Amino acid sequence: MAVERVSLVGNPNSGKSSLFNHLTGLNQHVGNYPGVTVDKKIGFCPLEKGKQISIIDLPGCYSIYPRSDDERIVQKVLTSPAQEEYPDLTLVIVDSSNLERGLLIYTQVHDLGLPIILVPTMIDVANNEGIMVDFDKLGEVLGCVAVCPVNARTGEGIDELKKSISAYTGHNHQNLFITADDFKGSLEKNKLLSAGYGHDASGNGKDNGHSNDTPFIPIFFDDPETQQIETELRYKKIRQLLGFVVNKKQKRSTYSKLTRKIDKLVTHPISGYAIFLGILTLIFQAIYSFAEWPMNLIDDVFFRLSYATKIWLPPGIFTDLLSEGIIPGIGGVVIFIPQIALLFAFIAVLEETGYMARVVFIMDKLMRPFGLNGKSVVPLISAVACAIPAIMATRNIDQWKDRLITILVTPLMSCSARLPVYTLLIALVIPDTLVGGIFNLKGLVLLGLYLLGLVAALGVALFLKWVIKAKRKSFLIMELPMYKMPRWRNVLLTILEKTKVFVWEAGKVIMAISIILWVLASYGPPERMEKAINDVPKPPVEEGLAWEDYEKKLNTVKLENSWIGLLGRTIEPAIAPLGYDWKIGIALITSFAAREVFVGSMATIYSIGEDFEEDNSLIDRMRTEVNPATGQLVYSLAAGVSLMVFYAFAMQCMSTLAIVLRETKNWRWPLIQTVYMTAMAYLAAWLTYYLLK
Repeated sequence: MAVERVSLVGNPNSGKSSLFNHLTGLNQHVGNYPGVTVDKKIGFCPLEKGKQISIIDLPGCYSIYPRSDDERIVQKVLTSPAQEEYPDLTLVIVDSSNLERGLLIYTQVHDLGLPIILVPTMIDVANNEGIMVDFDKLGEVLGCVAVCPVNARTGEGIDELKKSISAYTGHNHQNLFITADDFKGSLEKNKLLSAGYGHDASGNGKDNGHSNDTPFIPIFFDDPETQQIETELRYKKIRQLLGFVVNKKQKRSTYSKLTRKIDKLVTHPISGYAIFLGILTLIFQAIYSFAEWPMNLIDDVFFRLSYATKIWLPPGIFTDLLSEGIIPGIGGVVIFIPQIALLFAFIAVLEETGYMARVVFIMDKLMRPFGLNGKSVVPLISAVACAIPAIMATRNIDQWKDRLITILVTPLMSCSARLPVYTLLIALVIPDTLVGGIFNLKGLVLLGLYLLGLVAALGVALFLKWVIKAKRKSFLIMELPMYKMPRWRNVLLTILEKTKVFVWEAGKVIMAISIILWVLASYGPPERMEKAINDVPKPPVEEGLAWEDYEKKLNTVKLENSWIGLLGRTIEPAIAPLGYDWKIGIALITSFAAREVFVGSMATIYSIGEDFEEDNSLIDRMRTEVNPATGQLVYSLAAGVSLMVFYAFAMQCMSTLAIVLRETKNWRWPLIQTVYMTAMAYLAAWLTYYLLK
């Protein structure tokens, strides 16, 4: 039997994702299972003689009994031979330092009749804890295809695992771990039959050729009571088996003692929050300090590219589209790659080291008084990267009302899509000074915007706590993993994957909108455009400086009377109280597709009619923009901070709305979310402008 599809099954924090990365490298992609918003990670692994197999990384779970969408997917894939993802071979990854917990799902998958290679990980941790495992004997008592210990951090043992996969040609399935006789009268006969234990579960009385000791593949129990009974029976047998293969010395390693000492600090009610805030401060300081040089370089490259396009290509519509629309639009995405990459790098390192689990633990105590489920912490923390997977993560929350509150407040957390907007506006209006001689003021403002999103989320959750009542309390049950050095390969893969998604997904939207914007900004009602151009007085031919002013006025008039200019002028009265002009209004409208489109829109708008002969970057052109009605700078401190606050609260992401609709299956909730967030953004922005002007 040739292996074509291999599934990875295991507990969370067992090293499953690291193993997936080692087997597939960059040859992987992420999608969704049909009909559900659960991530489906599939990669391709090269074997000997040029053969390649597909590997599917199933969501981490502790049991095959489903209590969440993630676990339902695992059960569905492993019990449905007609499914596209149904495996020819399954790798069950178990933590060697806690085999008892990891082997529960092994026994369940084994009883489904699937061939299994057991992959023990974290052997070094087990050794430090004094746990010695005879893996050869373990393979014998479990009846699996093979046991292949690996170090998921370093990749040691991966080649042997690949050889075992290549060598697999078939496997005689041994007796099941749990049979009808194991229950010994603890369950009624009809429940045993309905679970597939014993004779034909259809109830027609025919014997399928299996005795009660060797039943056909069970489909498991549906009710929690009998699930618990079977699970306890499985653990009893697992403990018996481990007695033959595990030798545990009575010792506590220095490594384990150090972990406990660190946890006393990072999970302390006072020092824990102080450490977390300090880490966030360092992250945002580093984002500004390390990303400034590459961002300036990228900005200069795209400016010069636009200038070269204007000079080298013959004059015409296509040249203007390239130099004023497409190139600035692409530059508006690429320039923020350094900051996006740094943000995801820090998040990946925090997850890899095990610190992020501690953050979830301490934040649970803070969030619970606000009516949020303890499990809500994971989506809220994840939303710092992106609200879309964060909202998907709410499916792990059992209670619908708790889950709904989390969905409604998650987009208030500042995501990576807001980072380009914050960065541009901070560069425009916040001075480059040090606070206390140590901290960069720009980094502190960025940190403040992220904290503002958290405070807003907690405030709205507190309000919803009284509007949407929960009938019963919920509890956070989680495992704190051991501290580890980051697996830099995983960190690099995370950076590449997340940056690629940002550039590709945001780039497609920004590119399309940049082209549409250029067209709308370059053309307008013919008669109105012609009259506006003729109304601009021409200076005498000999006055060179006057002609430069004339060209600038002409470009401004053309933009004001274009289709997009007319739209901006139409909404300008509504946004003028916030300190915004009609150009900002255009960007507000276009960025409802995605928040980061604001930057691309600004790049396109401020490139229309630009001669590119003056060495002015986008920030320089925006910084000198003057409102002709007031004679004041458009991007004053008050207007700039007001705009930051608006974007901190506004729901401007169609993809997020689509996910909310998909998760709630009701148009009411995304509409309510859009209305309350937009109203909140407008009022907060108005108050900010009023206080600072």
